[in-house]
Amino acid sequence: MNRFFVERKDISGGRAAVSGEDAKHMSLVLRLARGDEVILCDGAGTDYLARVEDMEKERVRLSIISSSASETEPETKVTIFQGLPKAGKLEEIIQKCVELGAAEIVPVSAARSVVKLTAHEFENKLPRYRRVAYEAAKQSRRGLVPTVGGLVRMDEIDPAAFDAFLLPYEEERGTTLKEALRRLGKPRKVGVAIGPEGGFEPEEVARLCGKGARCVTLGKRILRTETAGPAVLAMLLYELEGEA
Repeated sequence: MNRFFVERKDISGGRAAVSGEDAKHMSLVLRLARGDEVILCDGAGTDYLARVEDMEKERVRLSIISSSASETEPETKVTIFQGLPKAGKLEEIIQKCVELGAAEIVPVSAARSVVKLTAHEFENKLPRYRRVAYEAAKQSRRGLVPTVGGLVRMDEIDPAAFDAFLLPYEEERGTTLKEALRRLGKPRKVGVAIGPEGGFEPEEVARLCGKGARCVTLGKRILRTETAGPAVLAMLLYELEGEA
């Protein structure tokens, strides 16, 4: 069944409204008609079974049939701090991390980032990245649309804001991701820092670890930056919640 996100203010008194691009998609692409049913999600953990009552090109009105708590959101809220990769890769990373259950993706300007952008320059790209997150959340039946944050500097990352902060690092030899997670128990707010192509510089690693980050190894193989984030996320949620 087709699924759409709506703002909570657009659901009231047993009625709902969908507008903008989603309304166009409903009417022009899906060619929904009066009486057809869809799932609406308020982005706050509630799903609604709704029936189309009235179709316009840019606005669709629906009646609410029933509501239920979304069952697709992990209890563990994971924020991926992604070292800014080469052009085109960030969209793939956002898509896969959203599908796998990330709560937030924050792009980071790191010393070895090939692409050099200011926070202001990155702002122009944010609408596209947030649309990628939105579409991935719809496709994977998420209960919310994960946040894609603005570009931050390495020194703006605060590991202390999390119950646990993990830094996969190719020079780490002692602590595996599984070992680190088992020592931490059941953290509910986890940060993960993923380096760009070429990884983080030793000084960046030392600075984050000095603030409370914990270095972990992912094994003997070196993963591409577009692989590392989704891989860590899948392993982390599997270990903490039994999710693949």
